[in-house]
Amino acid sequence: MTVLSVDIAGIGFWTRGLPSWAAACDYLRNGATDEAAPDKPASRLLAANERRRAPETVAVALEVALAACEAAGVDPATLPSVFVSMHGDLAITDYMCATLTEDPRAISPTKFHNSVHNAAAGYWTIGTGCNQPATALSSGDGTFALGLLEALSQLQSGEPTVLLAAYDGTSTGPLASISSSENLLGGALVLASHAANPVARVQVEFLNTPAPVALGKLAGYVGTNAMAPMLPLFEALASGADEVWLHAGPLQAVHITITRGPLS
Repeated sequence: MTVLSVDIAGIGFWTRGLPSWAAACDYLRNGATDEAAPDKPASRLLAANERRRAPETVAVALEVALAACEAAGVDPATLPSVFVSMHGDLAITDYMCATLTEDPRAISPTKFHNSVHNAAAGYWTIGTGCNQPATALSSGDGTFALGLLEALSQLQSGEPTVLLAAYDGTSTGPLASISSSENLLGGALVLASHAANPVARVQVEFLNTPAPVALGKLAGYVGTNAMAPMLPLFEALASGADEVWLHAGPLQAVHITITRGPLS
């Protein structure tokens, strides 16, 4: 398959105890976590009303997306975006299923509003005033890799810069037994055909072969989250590795070669 080359212009990262990309890099260097960090991002983009309504999955998606844009020095309103999540918000899905079973007329309009898979993308466009295309995508445990493919496809189609934001939260109720996910995790990349000061340049190849099992330090910290398949790339970017494999689905993998700039 064709090898695609792209610059990583900015990185965003958030999980409990590691509330930024700098914190994630520091954790990989010396094991330090931020015990004073909040359990949920602050949703800086949203007005008070939207901030109260937004679930934590939306909050983490917006936090990492904004952080990546700030790191890249780009205006969020100018970027097409790809928001990816394996589950969306399973806590809300569990609530919806239970309420429809027990008392359908009691469905909360706010929770119904937040149950759609493109909720984070919608809040992003509202918060940033962005009129560019926004894609919401899910593809099982290959979601992050397929989101990367979608972002690369947009770059190949002529977009100069694309935002990729990935996130998942905790699953609850009966769904947790078949769609397990713990903690809150988000990561974002601003990808550009040619960035002025890239964090790294990567060459990406999609292959019909299984990916090696990832056993990195970030996977040990937050590997039970459904978006954990993204972690090998973020760990490779932070640790100085020159290549990484990502799981992309049954018998499918992404091989990424990294030429780096500054870490953070």
